[in-house]
Amino acid sequence: MRDHDLPAPQRRGRGKSRFDDDEPDFLKRGRRTPPTLTDPDAEPEVEDSWSSWDQAVHGPEPHPDWLVTELAARDTELGVLKTGKEADVHLVRRAVPDTDRSCLLAVKRYRDAQHRLFHRDAGYLEGRRVRRSREMRAMTGRTAFGRQMIAGQWAAAEFAALSQLWEIGAASGRIAVPYPVQLLGTELMLEFVGDAEAGEAAPRLAQTRPDDEGLRDLWDQLVEALTVLARAGYAHGDLSPYNLLVHVGRLVMIDLPQVVDVVANPQGADFLARDVRVVAAWFTARGMPATVTDPAALTEALLREAGIR
Repeated sequence: MRDHDLPAPQRRGRGKSRFDDDEPDFLKRGRRTPPTLTDPDAEPEVEDSWSSWDQAVHGPEPHPDWLVTELAARDTELGVLKTGKEADVHLVRRAVPDTDRSCLLAVKRYRDAQHRLFHRDAGYLEGRRVRRSREMRAMTGRTAFGRQMIAGQWAAAEFAALSQLWEIGAASGRIAVPYPVQLLGTELMLEFVGDAEAGEAAPRLAQTRPDDEGLRDLWDQLVEALTVLARAGYAHGDLSPYNLLVHVGRLVMIDLPQVVDVVANPQGADFLARDVRVVAAWFTARGMPATVTDPAALTEALLREAGIR
């Protein structure tokens, strides 16, 4: 189904939680009344909602200058950027009415408990722990509550990984990821990577056709990014040319909900090796010498960076 064939997004409600007081904090969604306006009867348009900034966990500080944090801002749904089995990504404009303050955001909404989650989630979840045995039993048994717990773990894990990697990238320039704006339950708001004026997302690596020089530059950027990940103790876990964007010549890594702790997860080294094989095969197929993209050599080097070799 193409994006323009999809129904217009509906306003998200602020209904009562389905869970009792035992609900984990990171799954709770705040509730509040809209900010006071000059006109007390003013309400957002049907397609708008009030900014949820004050309800959410925020990204790293200092916040980028382009980010709108004013509580009087409204979030307007502009359409769907991507649909998937586990989550949909929507395009949202956050703007302060009657001002020039606005920004585009990519909003990733994970499936609720009634929808299918990651079909290989057991392997990814190894090495992650939650405190209460009730929650562990629910996750293991895949109850409705357990599935919501897992969805919350995906969102929280992606937000945490992006926050750490964004700070590393901001300091070193060696890895690029979207700025993680905020986390609210199973909804993750991210920096929109692409042409903001046209509302066009940056192309995926798989969609690009770089020349020889550009191909080598992108490979070098990828190795740098994977090295940063490994030194932080991570493997992407599902890396492919489809979750790498190319924006103004810069390789940007996206989609990190299944990020793997290569030390704590017994399968961590295997996930890392698979990531390398998949992306190395793409570069080799487009003309990079196999001696440069050798996946075994790169995997070994990354495992050393992670401290497990």
